Amino acid sequence: MATALREARPERETARAEVEAYLLANQAKSLLRFLTCGSVDDGKSTLIGRLLYDSKMLFEDQLAALEAESKRIGTQPSGLDFALLVDGLAAEREQGITIDVAYRFFATDKRKFIVADAPGHEQYTRNMVTGASTADLAIILIDARKGVLPQTRRHSVLADLLGISELVVAVNKMDLVDYSQTRFEEIASEYRAFAAEAGIDRFTFIPLSGLEGDNVTRRGESMPWYGGPTLLEHLEQVPAGQKEARSAGLLMPVQWVNRPDQSFRGYAGTLARGRARPGDEVVILPSGRRTRIERIVTFDGDLDLALPGQSVTFTFADEVDCSRGDVVAAVDSPPPAADRIEASLVWMAGEPLVPGRSYWLKIGTQTVPASVARIDETRDPVTLEPGEGRPLELNDIGRCEILLDRAVAATLYADNRGLGRFILIDRASNATVAAGMVERLLDRADRPQEGEHGRILWLTGASASGRSDFARKAQQRLQARGRPSFVLDAAALRDGLSSDLGTAPEDEAENRRRVREVARLMSRAGVTVLVALEMPEGEEKPGTELDVRSADYEGDWVI
Repeated sequence: MATALREARPERETARAEVEAYLLANQAKSLLRFLTCGSVDDGKSTLIGRLLYDSKMLFEDQLAALEAESKRIGTQPSGLDFALLVDGLAAEREQGITIDVAYRFFATDKRKFIVADAPGHEQYTRNMVTGASTADLAIILIDARKGVLPQTRRHSVLADLLGISELVVAVNKMDLVDYSQTRFEEIASEYRAFAAEAGIDRFTFIPLSGLEGDNVTRRGESMPWYGGPTLLEHLEQVPAGQKEARSAGLLMPVQWVNRPDQSFRGYAGTLARGRARPGDEVVILPSGRRTRIERIVTFDGDLDLALPGQSVTFTFADEVDCSRGDVVAAVDSPPPAADRIEASLVWMAGEPLVPGRSYWLKIGTQTVPASVARIDETRDPVTLEPGEGRPLELNDIGRCEILLDRAVAATLYADNRGLGRFILIDRASNATVAAGMVERLLDRADRPQEGEHGRILWLTGASASGRSDFARKAQQRLQARGRPSFVLDAAALRDGLSSDLGTAPEDEAENRRRVREVARLMSRAGVTVLVALEMPEGEEKPGTELDVRSADYEGDWVI
């Protein structure tokens, strides 16, 4: 018995070594995150199911369940319905469509993959934005029978807007058009014309059949006229990871303060960019305090080098004021701090955007009150035509200026996704209402100059006391934000500026003239002027009029 155990021990050691070698090799593989999107019924879920099936990433019980489900509720007359591997919600299986974003993992000998299956229906476009926010590549599926559809255009534009630089245009269901090369080339020509108009310049065409497997993981015999790579071959060779930021200095938003006992205090987060080593000098934002990294702590022990994407805990050489929401950055390339940003906004809520209403803005690990000051323009994601600035509705895309209650550290989305993207959260329902990409950071030098729209606000539509009450509340809100403001109403005027005037018509006219000139002068000095004074119809009112009775003000209205 003892002899048998001694003989079995080397075999166990060999098996353990082989497993450890396999795990180490798997960890060393690069990771590609990609998204499948397009119009409804283009075969996105079926394609992902085929990839999982052909890459041998299914267990026996999953295969057995797939066979049973395919017979019971499958949409294919014979064989397996691969879409059931991805569509997990009951509503998805009943309707045969994708509603929510489904994430799946699979791997080959060359690479690991995380794939997001985005819904095709227009009403679920906001879900597609969620899936695209972390993707390195997008597969735009086109039904060979239908060609380029509005939702195909919409998803292509959104993928480009979200910074996905690699697109694969997969012309699917080629088996339903007899694998016609002519039809494939017609669709490719149509998409090229659209892409040229949209400014999309990096895409690869692949004809395939997700159901039959042609050109998915193997090269079938049905399309001998196609000489390019299969879909899997292309996914294995395309560059992985987000493009390198133009400024590669260390950047780590602090997720939480790690304080397990009295002898240890660390600051945990995920490196958004750059590298970190013990001894590196860093700056804590927004305080500006400098210190040095003393240790880089992980669950598996201390590191001599931390790379982008790693979750680590820093300890510092000095006692510094650092908490959740702060940013640790290299001293030679800290991100700028701004309290005003220009951004592209994708509206994801059923209720329209209300300019001036206060929302929570979450960027990185920072959460601050914010409001949309103005909407410069909207963009039709199908026709690509710019439109007038108007309140955004569900799935609308707009370019906006956003005001923050305090300055936050941020980057442009083109430079770094981690601190260049944000979400807006409704303060009442806690629901995410919009996703945004920072396009420009504005400082005090960029603030509105003399005579710019919005520096003078004329309050109308209510009694004198109602206008004054509204003006005082708005002034309190503006002062809390650090924005200088002043209220011009009857009390302020009659006790000072116009104390020498009476009630005759000519005195009333002179009083209004003085109000206009004072408001102009104060606005030139950068002061927001709230005029709570009734003006006759037809007289000049420099600035903006606001009907107090219809204003959406619950203490959060800002200018």
